[in-house]
Amino acid sequence: MANTSSARKATRKIARKTEINKSRRTVLRNSVRKVEEAIASGDRTAAMTAIKEAEPAIMRAAQRGVVHKNTASRKVSRLVHRIAKLAAK
Repeated sequence: MANTSSARKATRKIARKTEINKSRRTVLRNSVRKVEEAIASGDRTAAMTAIKEAEPAIMRAAQRGVVHKNTASRKVSRLVHRIAKLAAK
């Protein structure tokens, strides 16, 4: 338990940030899920529109510190690569 007033304040700040970051992580996961569902259905046009919405959300999460910058770039890269493979089929 926090003993000092500054420690209590830090606890409040952490709780607030945790809620915000949970929300941002949910947005990130939902946008990635939409792209993956479009890829799984084999619909390239739906996948392209989904990735256009997902990429800014993923990079925004990285910018705000929810995920690492390299992790975000890797996610985008792998999704785009999977969409490109749809066109090859």
